[in-house]
Amino acid sequence: MARINAGERLPSFKFNTHLRDDLESLSVLKGKTVFWVLRYIGCTVCRYDVHLIAKRYDEFKAKGAQVFVVMQSDRDHVVNDLKATDAVLPFEIICDPDQKIYELLSIGPARSMEELAGGNMDELRAKGAAAKEAGFVHGDYEGNEQQLPAMFIVTEDGTVEYAHYATNIVDMPKVNEVLEML
Repeated sequence: MARINAGERLPSFKFNTHLRDDLESLSVLKGKTVFWVLRYIGCTVCRYDVHLIAKRYDEFKAKGAQVFVVMQSDRDHVVNDLKATDAVLPFEIICDPDQKIYELLSIGPARSMEELAGGNMDELRAKGAAAKEAGFVHGDYEGNEQQLPAMFIVTEDGTVEYAHYATNIVDMPKVNEVLEML
């Protein structure tokens, strides 16, 4: 399938989260929905992103938005990570260990670890240091280690309002930027 662009309709897909089973993408849409597609829960910078989203989730709700984070992780890895860090999330993580959603939305991997890291090593190091300072360490490896992230903001009728396919692991909108888009 081709990449999804702003103005197009989000394709329908079934999914499970770390809390619930048998959900369907178009039936969970309320207000605006952010599908924040990351790598896996053991990835230090991805786990830090989950932390940052959770910390500011009331601001998403105040704008009439909800967030689903998509990860290659299976439910056990997500649940165990959240227990180990005493994290209670105000949103759900979609567990996609078979990468069916990544494939459907054409979110491919980088061709190499160098491409995944991108040209901005300073930004990646800074994000890694912030994650470490917040207490996050690398966990289990899952899925495709070279998986690139992406993000979609979808309206209640299923229209993709914003689509971003990252070119490297730090090429993603920051929480502030996403909140401004809502």
